[in-house]
Amino acid sequence: MAVVSTLVSLFPRAVMQGVPILYGATGEIMTEKSGNLNLGIPGVMYVGGISGVIGAFLYENSLSSWDDMNGFLALFIPMICTIIGSLLMGLLYCFLTVTLRVNQNVTGLAITTFGVGFGNFFGASLIKLVDSDVPSVALSHTSKYFAAKLPFAGDLGVFGKLFLSYGFLAYAAVIIAIICGFFLNRTRGGLHLRAVGENPATADAAGISVTKSKYMATCIGSVIAGLGGLYYVMDYANGVWSNEGFGDRGWLAIALVIFAIWRPNLGIFASVIFGGLYIVYLFVPGLSLKAQELFKMLPYVVTIVVLIMVSARKKKENQGPASLGLSYFREER
Repeated sequence: MAVVSTLVSLFPRAVMQGVPILYGATGEIMTEKSGNLNLGIPGVMYVGGISGVIGAFLYENSLSSWDDMNGFLALFIPMICTIIGSLLMGLLYCFLTVTLRVNQNVTGLAITTFGVGFGNFFGASLIKLVDSDVPSVALSHTSKYFAAKLPFAGDLGVFGKLFLSYGFLAYAAVIIAIICGFFLNRTRGGLHLRAVGENPATADAAGISVTKSKYMATCIGSVIAGLGGLYYVMDYANGVWSNEGFGDRGWLAIALVIFAIWRPNLGIFASVIFGGLYIVYLFVPGLSLKAQELFKMLPYVVTIVVLIMVSARKKKENQGPASLGLSYFREER
């Protein structure tokens, strides 16, 4: 019974921990299927989070009374700000790597550095505006709309706690991953996108616009990843923004892409596993701080093991796109 009780307690927390990672991984899978390797996902998630925070902050401060808060606007304004912020990051990455053909690894790392700095700068500015005693900004009134759970979840016992006790963005992450998986594997557009990622010269010769495909996939992937940043702040962190609060979740999202072998549907289950591995140390009694840090390495260790196993089997469907990380020069076709 003790084991069952622990699992019932661990699973919801693993899901909440895994949702922002799932958003980032789904967005990165869409990006990588076009041949773009965007190591800037951590920065994109950061910008998505702070953009939503800025929108929510401005909306809350425009109200004369909390009774005037409109639920639709409380959700819509942060979400549209997140979409715009993360979309601009995607466009910036594409302009540098697709149009100017700058090295993708360098660009991705620069995007991450810029995104984290962007978030910290505006986060610190908001903290100064509210004159908070602690280095954080609390948007609890907006957060309650994002974290609202199904009203009947509590009446369904363990089932309700395990599967129905999350905010709408958690379910949206699963739906988006399923839609992306269906698009990549069951539609003509997905086939074209995968063709661009495998061999852009052949796709170009077949009349597929390589530039358009890369721009679309990367920008859509960035928006999806940005929603992960919004979920983390507004739901997981209860509307509290603190600089450097994201930790290494953006990098975990990139690792999850490999763990899920570039399949969004598999990423749904993998994100829960990652989320559980990331916090399992909380359920192991008597661990020292050093041991806790070792336990936090588990998602990366598992990813390395999976990468070795996948590479050893050499199955084409379990590998990344052949042209991943390579710029396309039409003149070389």
